[in-house]
Amino acid sequence: MEAILKNAKNWLTDFFDDKTKNEIQKLIDSNTEELKDRFYKNLEFGTGGMRGIMGAGTNRINKYTLGKSTQGLSNYLKQVYNKEQVKVVIAYDCRHNSDTLARTVAQVFAANGIKVFLFSELRTTPELSFAVKYLNCHAGIVLTASHNPPEYNGYKVYWTDGGQIVPPQDGAIVSEINSLSFEDIKFNADESLIELIDKKVDEAFIEASVKNGNFNAKGKDDFKIVFTSLHGTSITAIPEVLKRAGYKNVTIIEEQAKPDGNFPTVVSPNPEEPEALSMAIKKAEEIGADMVIGTDPDSDRLGVAVRNLEGEMEILNGNQTMIMMTKFLLDQRKKKGITGKEFIASTIVSTPMMDSLAKGYGVECKTALTGFKWIAKMIKDFPDQPFIGGGEESFGFMVGDFVRDKDAVTSTLLACEIGANAKANGSSFYKDLIDCYVDYGFFKEKLISLTKKGMSGAEEIKQMMIDFKDNPVESIDGSKVVVVEDYNTATSKNVLTGKVTPIDIPKSNVLIYITEDGTKMAARPSGTEPKIKFYFSINTELKNAADYKKVDAEFDAKIERILKELNIG
Repeated sequence: MEAILKNAKNWLTDFFDDKTKNEIQKLIDSNTEELKDRFYKNLEFGTGGMRGIMGAGTNRINKYTLGKSTQGLSNYLKQVYNKEQVKVVIAYDCRHNSDTLARTVAQVFAANGIKVFLFSELRTTPELSFAVKYLNCHAGIVLTASHNPPEYNGYKVYWTDGGQIVPPQDGAIVSEINSLSFEDIKFNADESLIELIDKKVDEAFIEASVKNGNFNAKGKDDFKIVFTSLHGTSITAIPEVLKRAGYKNVTIIEEQAKPDGNFPTVVSPNPEEPEALSMAIKKAEEIGADMVIGTDPDSDRLGVAVRNLEGEMEILNGNQTMIMMTKFLLDQRKKKGITGKEFIASTIVSTPMMDSLAKGYGVECKTALTGFKWIAKMIKDFPDQPFIGGGEESFGFMVGDFVRDKDAVTSTLLACEIGANAKANGSSFYKDLIDCYVDYGFFKEKLISLTKKGMSGAEEIKQMMIDFKDNPVESIDGSKVVVVEDYNTATSKNVLTGKVTPIDIPKSNVLIYITEDGTKMAARPSGTEPKIKFYFSINTELKNAADYKKVDAEFDAKIERILKELNIG
């Protein structure tokens, strides 16, 4: 506690503004637990950058923590590009303080002699990724906390290729940041270096989204869509993209169309949560819509609901939409001719069905750690291999490589193309998914996410990972574990033979068990939220579509047995 108190008192010096000092003094005087949580650590870069609760303190998002990160990034950029005029582009979402924090970040860059392109209003994360390359910038920043609760905000850093920072840049930037004190931050901007941008970049991004996501599907006039932006940024792009692609039957949920950091109509603005799409699904039932699409606040994730075999709206999981989008893109590529050099991409905790698809089409499936920055890195690392598309289980997908992050704008259009085309051919998105299971194997996944807040929660998550490693699972639902993949040590161990082989992926705190029957379980702490996540995947052969409901019910029962057996959930 002594170290925490010392850190807190450092924030009472004249460098900090009066509002900040008053907030800290009140905590020192009266709220020991809150003080601990605010100062027991510094906010760190996770899989999605820097994200946390807003407020004063080293473990909070505020002008000083973001300012220090921006100062470190400025120093690094000027070291790497010391003979150029460094340029950055900044975007922000609908969250509280995003606009003012974006302006603060812009001022720190400008105080360091860096040219800044600042979006005049909120914009989507994929447009920021696009803008980095479009404006020939050296880096990009987006102020967002994705789908986190209203009290959160965050900061994601992009590099020259439009992808988020990866090694070696990330480590070098973090080292530079850690070498600074808050007093090293330059806040006195050269305002002449800050240029507001909007319509020119918007137009280029929308054109590119339509070009990459539109495949001239049949039946657009007869395909009914309900769309919700969940109070986020996608309202600035998706309606126009759908309109230009030829979709006329688009109903927007007006109660959720206005950007609002309170997200007043939902418990969580996360399209992974069924509740978030409930208003849109209700409207779809009223008007007989074919598809519902909802996006998270910064518009990099999308949730999709379609009509199932009984004609009811059913929310698909991220693995299912990823499979359908990838297969559709592969079919389009096949028409032009597949050379075998192409690749699709996924992550270590997403469905293994992506491997089956790749084999079926004669392309490679590259697998990365969680986070689209690793998929973007693959595109950069393998320039001679055309990237078709890729995704991850957490409702993110990337269509081609014109955007180097998950992109709900273009993916929304792609989902509509798949649905409209299937309907025009006398099928449906859902029926085509089942046919895909027949052709490539039936895979079903389940995610369990446990929230553990604060310093004690962080310790509990750490201990849970230690326990799983020190006391490994030996069998899952009667099937013996045959392989244990430990990404902390980057090794894969065959339990039956004892053979250990290296994993050619950067180290990460992930543990994966694979059993004899192909069941897969992964455990990993979130890099951006106080959560530990458990991922389950089971699979079997599906002989025909008529067997789908029976096998699906058996799978549901199997997953419930597994959760009970492992005491998770």
